[in-house]
Amino acid sequence: MIETAALAGFYAAHGIWSVSEGETLIPILGYEQPDGGRGLDRFMLDNVGDSVRAAQEALEVNEHGAARAALIADAYIHLDTGRTDALIVHAVEYGLTPGSIELAVPYRPHTDSSRFTVYRLQIMEVTGFENQDYDALAEAFFNGVDSHEQAAAVWNAHLDHTA
Repeated sequence: MIETAALAGFYAAHGIWSVSEGETLIPILGYEQPDGGRGLDRFMLDNVGDSVRAAQEALEVNEHGAARAALIADAYIHLDTGRTDALIVHAVEYGLTPGSIELAVPYRPHTDSSRFTVYRLQIMEVTGFENQDYDALAEAFFNGVDSHEQAAAVWNAHLDHTA
């Protein structure tokens, strides 16, 4: 679970870096091979929905034979404050003891009238892991964020600690 959460954090940070200037994220699938090597696929089709579906299918079939992978897609979630832009993170641990983590990183996009802002991580679902320690999961996720130095700088500069 820890390695999967850290991978999810790394690629979520990459996603935040990508949307920080106001662009919609092209769905990405980041993965880690059993030897620790990492890769990234982007899914750019004519329709954003088709792109997300193609990325989801690639996550499910594990075409790279990865040990773990994380799909990052731009979407909306509903919070107490209403509909909010968010990066949805679906991370999977493959192998003999599979599990998955679904997270959301809400954000306010950069516009002419508002500053780009990253809000508090939302843990939506954790399945298949014996120990569902959400504090350890969040710590590993943010260690992954911090391991992407360029993206972590953007994330931390725009983080709203009050929300």
